[in-house]
Amino acid sequence: MSKIVGIDLGTTNSVVAVMEGGRPKVIPAADTGRNITPSVAEPTKNLVGDVAKRQVILNPKNTIYSIKRLMG
Repeated sequence: MSKIVGIDLGTTNSVVAVMEGGRPKVIPAADTGRNITPSVAEPTKNLVGDVAKRQVILNPKNTIYSIKRLMG
């Protein structure tokens, strides 16, 4: 049986979980171990989360943040 993965894409933070034994289990971020990850990406350098969040000040034109506000 394949696993079900859920993504909570929030405006500020996102969470990923997998169903195990009929209950969701949050998958911590590989780089920080935290259960939540900032909803920020910097695609030219392939950065996401906390590392990409620091790029908002240094490289705002190439950093994607608050994208959920633009989604329909």
